[in-house]
Amino acid sequence: MDCSKRLLTELAKPQEDRDGAVPQALWWSALAAYARCFSEGRRSGLTIDDVKNLPLHGAVMNFHTWVIGERDKLTSNSADSFETARIGAALAPPERGKRRVEGIAIFSASRVLIDVIGVRQLGGLASELAKQTAEKAEKQQDVVLRDAQLLDIKRLYESPPLETQRAAAADEP
Repeated sequence: MDCSKRLLTELAKPQEDRDGAVPQALWWSALAAYARCFSEGRRSGLTIDDVKNLPLHGAVMNFHTWVIGERDKLTSNSADSFETARIGAALAPPERGKRRVEGIAIFSASRVLIDVIGVRQLGGLASELAKQTAEKAEKQQDVVLRDAQLLDIKRLYESPPLETQRAAAADEP
C-alpha cells in the first residue's frame, strides 16, 4: 500500500520533473511486496480464497493473477536472451523521397510501468486484503489470549522477556 501511495505521488509530477528510475523501482517493489504475501509455505500467508472473498467488484482475480505474473517476470531469468533488448531500423522520413535506413535504434526491454488506474487498483486490493487480515488477526488474538491465560503463571514470570527490537548485526556501528 505504501509503495502504491508513493508511486501515485511520483506519477502526479510532470514527466520532466520525475526521475524515471523512481516510479519503476516503486512499482517493482509494490509487485514484489504484494506477491510475497501469497508465497507458498508461509503459515500466515494469504491465499487465492482471501482474494476471492473480498467485497470488491470487477475482474479482481484477473488483476491479482496479472500482478503475480508481472512479479514472476521480474524475478525470473529469461530463456530468450533477445527478449532483453529490441533493435529496430531508423528509416528516412518518406517525404525526403529517398527511402533508406539511416541508423538503428536499440530499446532495452524494461517492464512497462502501469498507469495511475492500475496503481490505484493494486493499492486498493492491498488495502482490502490488509483489512481482511487485520480482522482475522483480531479473532486469533482472542484465541491466543485465552490459551496464554491457561499457562502456568509462575513459569511465565520466570521466562525471559521477548525481544522487541531487532538485534544489531556484528558489523553495524
